[in-house]
Amino acid sequence: MHDEPVYLTRHDAVASLVLNRPAKHNALTEAMWREISELLAEAEADSDIQVLIVRGKGGAFAAGADISEFEDVYATPERAEAYSRAIGDALDGLARFPKPTIASIEGACVGGGCALALACDLRFAAQGARFGVTPARLGLVYPFNDTRRLVNAVGSAAAKDLLFTARLIDAETALQIGLINRLTPSGILKETVNDYANHITRASSHTAKVTKQMIALIEAGQDQDCERTRALFLEAFSGEHFQEGYKAFLDKRHPDFPKP
Repeated sequence: MHDEPVYLTRHDAVASLVLNRPAKHNALTEAMWREISELLAEAEADSDIQVLIVRGKGGAFAAGADISEFEDVYATPERAEAYSRAIGDALDGLARFPKPTIASIEGACVGGGCALALACDLRFAAQGARFGVTPARLGLVYPFNDTRRLVNAVGSAAAKDLLFTARLIDAETALQIGLINRLTPSGILKETVNDYANHITRASSHTAKVTKQMIALIEAGQDQDCERTRALFLEAFSGEHFQEGYKAFLDKRHPDFPKP
């Protein structure tokens, strides 16, 4: 039984980063953002972990920032900068996490909660989930990196719509615009995400790691092959994952890839 507001669990090669303030719909405190950064470093260092799932307890993903802290964290420009830096470090750390990440979303996924989901590689949601990107309700501006991730997911026009209006959308609309990748019936989200994560663990962790590096370069604006990307491609042929994958293909069996 965990009583921490955010914690890490492990089951075989799959870890879960769990937001655990159900009474507050997992509203995120400054301490939680700092703890997320620490837990990400812990999960990255654990070679047994191949996939990270981000989920919330109690029927919500995250309802955004904890407004009870606003008087403190926005008391001065310096205090606001430190608060924003803590959030940015956690979100950018999740976006840079070298292993596949999946947001498992039910209930509210609003504000900072939506930013957390967007920092994951994939987003699965249950029917009944609600989404919103809401800085316009407070007269704030969405940070650049968060805006870029939103635009990468839904495109410029849909991003403007969500940011200009600060409106909430349902899961069906989120799927239609690309904010989420898969929508499941209520009640089977956890099983669906776990099954998908286990599917990833049966494939090559080396392929997943390098694929994330390649896609990050594309999203950063690279549009041509270069010395680095050619090396990433060619190095795989001498790697133990390819040796096992190729042998398994010839043997007509499922590969048993080496652990990281």
